Amino acid sequence: MSKSFTIPADFQAPLELNTTRIRLRPLTIHDLDADYDAVMSSIDHLRSTMPFGPCHDWPTPELSRDQNLIDLGWHQKEFQNRTSFAYTVVSPHDGTCLGCVYIYPSMKQEFDAQVIMWVRASEVASNLDEHLYDAVGKWIDDLWPFNSPGYPGRKLNWADWDALPEG
Repeated sequence: MSKSFTIPADFQAPLELNTTRIRLRPLTIHDLDADYDAVMSSIDHLRSTMPFGPCHDWPTPELSRDQNLIDLGWHQKEFQNRTSFAYTVVSPHDGTCLGCVYIYPSMKQEFDAQVIMWVRASEVASNLDEHLYDAVGKWIDDLWPFNSPGYPGRKLNWADWDALPEG
């Protein structure tokens, strides 16, 4: 993404979100094994739910552990640079990776951030996705400096999101 956030220079991104069911913390290279397991065990689920949109083909069965490490390093560096913010979603009980949350600058003119999230396939039946969405929405509203965060594929379906003017 080439657009950047308009956030105050002194804004410090929150380092966690805790509920009874989840804990969010910044995604780093140290999450490699847990993240890779969550992604690879959820390929069909992630491809069918399209958290990144219908034109995105992540993840593929060919995703290697090394490629995932590169992706995690990239997310970690972007967090440090404040160009995007990626969080791992873990179980507060045993640290199992349950999914991820990504906060990107929005390319759409009516939104100042784009929030994308996913949960692993094994958590779908427990309605964890809805819990995560509700908790993250409140967290974004309460602690982040965005005026109009967008949730593509959620508040707007992907077709409507893609039809919005860029700016």
